[in-house]
Amino acid sequence: MDKPNDMLSSEAYRKIDREVAKYPVDQKQSAIMAALVIAQDEKGWLAQGTIAEVAGYLGMAPIAAYEVASFYNMYNLTPVGKYKVTVCTNLPCALSGGVHAADYVKEKLGIDFNETTPDGKFTLKEGECMGACGDAPVMLLNDKRMCSFMLPEQIDALLAECK
Repeated sequence: MDKPNDMLSSEAYRKIDREVAKYPVDQKQSAIMAALVIAQDEKGWLAQGTIAEVAGYLGMAPIAAYEVASFYNMYNLTPVGKYKVTVCTNLPCALSGGVHAADYVKEKLGIDFNETTPDGKFTLKEGECMGACGDAPVMLLNDKRMCSFMLPEQIDALLAECK
């Protein structure tokens, strides 16, 4: 269900314009990934109406923008908690403790993958390769902060920092 107001702020449009300026005039659509990140940062997630708003601003079909948003796991198509914790469980991370780290986070938060804590603070996601296999187990916080070597002590510290 879409939020009632899918319009972005003028500041968000200014940020999108800066991204659009990086591409040739006739290729505004090239800024779709950055524009979706800007919209998500402002709204917290990407409702269909927000995706359509971004698509219209870039002169592209809403379905084309939705295809991008639904392909990459950094975009949230449903509401998430204040802190989105993504644990890499791809094979190299799994072999280096990623599954154990995920289980530990599940136990600490009392939720499973794709769930949000009752207070709305944390959402737990399972992630694919984050390109840091040598730092396993690896987690992302809010799709922007990579956390390496996430053993129980480091996980406790991260969760305490977020509270």
